[in-house]
Amino acid sequence: MFEVREEIIKNAAVVPNTWGLLRLDENDTPETVVVPAGKVIVPLLVWQAQRETLAARLPDIGVWLASDERPEELAADVEQLPVIGVDFPKFTDGRGYSIAFNLRARLGFQGELRAIGDVLRDQLFSMHRVGFDAYATRPDRSIHDALKGLSVFSETYQASWDQKSPLFRRHQREGQNPDLDNAAGI
Repeated sequence: MFEVREEIIKNAAVVPNTWGLLRLDENDTPETVVVPAGKVIVPLLVWQAQRETLAARLPDIGVWLASDERPEELAADVEQLPVIGVDFPKFTDGRGYSIAFNLRARLGFQGELRAIGDVLRDQLFSMHRVGFDAYATRPDRSIHDALKGLSVFSETYQASWDQKSPLFRRHQREGQNPDLDNAAGI
């Protein structure tokens, strides 16, 4: 099955989508499925089965990971892939957050990191915190309403991909002396 969305959220704006998404049907196999021409994000299994052929089509090929697949499977390819998608098969499946964080923090992926599948407004702020910068939201919901999910909170407490220091390290309290704190190793 080949999906094409008209618009996605990318870099905190609704923009035209330039990528198609390939999903395997029941009768497809990773080795024999035909990858359409143009910019296509293929499942990891298809990338692995047809790597030599698909690598010749870079930068028009991206790869998406299912929630039960390991980002380390793409360790050798993160520098050349322009986009990696992470599938959220249902709203309550949070494994994609760990996959995204590991792609950015451990594997150093610098390209577009796209959330696909059951992606809703309520998730966008947290998804951004772990490294996502593009979102193919559910087609039955307003993408413009979902965009508001990126600005739900004005401040974060925890450190993450987008903010390396927790709030207590960033906040200057009245009466604190940053020079003394630094000298004391605080």
